[in-house]
Amino acid sequence: MTPNPEQDRELTPGQLSERSGAAVSALHYYEREGLISSRRTAGNQRRYPRHMLRRVAFIRISQQLGIPLRDIRAALATLPPDRAPSREEWAQLSAGWRQVLDERIEQMERLRDDLDGCIGCGCLSLTRCSLYNSRDSLATEGAGPRLLLTRQRRDASRRQQVTDLSAVPAGVSPDPDRSVPPVDA
Repeated sequence: MTPNPEQDRELTPGQLSERSGAAVSALHYYEREGLISSRRTAGNQRRYPRHMLRRVAFIRISQQLGIPLRDIRAALATLPPDRAPSREEWAQLSAGWRQVLDERIEQMERLRDDLDGCIGCGCLSLTRCSLYNSRDSLATEGAGPRLLLTRQRRDASRRQQVTDLSAVPAGVSPDPDRSVPPVDA
């Protein structure tokens, strides 16, 4: 039988698991979910192309950041399925995720900063705690950490207002009843 160099570059599920750090069951799950793909041998065994290592690494890191599989799947769908993505293709995917990642970083920083105060005070001063929800008074507003979610929505709204204002051409007021003199550069 003639050796096939393409097959030599393929990985078994065990090899992909060992190289990527993902359990074989996770690889099978990723495949069922359409995140990675394999081919079947004549003996019905899975073989993964080597470029699946990059996809699995991307999936695992994204999951560790809390990104939902549907978002990961959508991002991977922009990459070529039959070869390793080029540097430009990875850069394009990365650029699309920059805002999402920046928002997640801001959320984590806010949470860290709010928790610093709670950890430091030991909740002995509940009247000053920014996370304290006396008698669950915010339950009517919905599930989850209402104070943090409200703050996140308010901050996102402010960022959107700044973005909207930066898109207004020079000399045009965001308020249609006012005009703004052009700024000399």
